[in-house]
Amino acid sequence: MDLKDIQNLIKFVAKSGASEVKLETEDVKITIKTGGDDKETTTYVQQVPVSAPVPQAPPVAAAPAPAAAAPEAASPVAADDSKYITVKSPIIGTLYRKPSPDKPVFVEVGQTIKEGDVLCIIEAMKLFNEIESEVSGKIVKILVDDSSPVEFDQPLFLVDPS
Repeated sequence: MDLKDIQNLIKFVAKSGASEVKLETEDVKITIKTGGDDKETTTYVQQVPVSAPVPQAPPVAAAPAPAAAAPEAASPVAADDSKYITVKSPIIGTLYRKPSPDKPVFVEVGQTIKEGDVLCIIEAMKLFNEIESEVSGKIVKILVDDSSPVEFDQPLFLVDPS
């Protein structure tokens, strides 16, 4: 079950008027509780332990100051970037440019990609989500470093569709 399925389930339960829904599959347990009249929803998602460990990159402490300085540096160049398509983060999490620490990166600047190619992985709540390209083109700029925290709707890549 991926993040979109969970979000759709939450929306469905909120609209249905149910006060509590529990869903359990082989690998995921979900409990959704709504607050009734105050429209408050509480969701608990628990991933059942898997017998094979998932390879993870070692945690890296990220300094928030460089991240805050990056948008200021990018703003003068924004006029030149207007012809490019921006690939944005669909979720909050930690971005990894490689499938594992000993593997090569998914994409490099100058590489031609097509729709459906994996660009990176974003880890959210111990789940690794592959971020696929929705456009075909050439990677012009990579806007986020490996093992960096990303926000929802944060620009990740610039793609030249021509």
